[in-house]
Amino acid sequence: MNASFPAMHLELSHIFSTINRDPDVKVVVLTGAGDRAFSAGGDVKNMLRRLTTADHAAWLRGMREAKDLVYSILRLEKPLITRVNGHAMGLGATLAVLGDFSYMIETAQIADTHVKVGLTAGDGGSMMWPLLMGFMKAKQYLLTGDPLSGKEAAELGLITGSAATMQELDELCFGMADRLAGGATLAVNATKASINMLLRRLLEGVIEAHLGAETLTYLSKDHLEAAKAFNEKRTPDFKGE
Repeated sequence: MNASFPAMHLELSHIFSTINRDPDVKVVVLTGAGDRAFSAGGDVKNMLRRLTTADHAAWLRGMREAKDLVYSILRLEKPLITRVNGHAMGLGATLAVLGDFSYMIETAQIADTHVKVGLTAGDGGSMMWPLLMGFMKAKQYLLTGDPLSGKEAAELGLITGSAATMQELDELCFGMADRLAGGATLAVNATKASINMLLRRLLEGVIEAHLGAETLTYLSKDHLEAAKAFNEKRTPDFKGE
């Protein structure tokens, strides 16, 4: 299910900076292995391990990496296409919507599920979703953690478009990749950078506050309850603590 584990999270935090320095790369396509999920988000079992062992240093490292990940994508000069080949949850949903173009299988689900595990949607969802789909709709989905299908996400403007089949998804993603790679690279990259200047002014600096809010909820009893409930395959009993 391509859940994020520590080594993957670390790699994601610097891979886009590495790509930015590679003159042979013109376009980036980010997708998930297999055909079940783009990414199921954070590994809840690992969350429980951190909490029960009080490994708060690992959490703080993850928060620094989350900041570096968002910043490096916003500063990526080359166009980024996210090929959402299955469910995109939590961090997976954030990665999906940070693409310059995002195409998704229409029957797959996308959701920022942070609140369902007792966490603030701090690693990008609370920044990008309101800008893409409007504040009222974003609140509806971010405060509940409810999922949208790829078709619904496209209709609401959260992603660029949806596809009925994997073949159609590939035609959309790699067709756009070929078109951009064959275009005037300097002009394409400079236009993207110009657009992202606006995004960066809105978002850079805010991410630290959002991750701070997520850290506060990481230390809550509700988050611990959610991790235990997931491990025990039951519904969490939140107390608002």
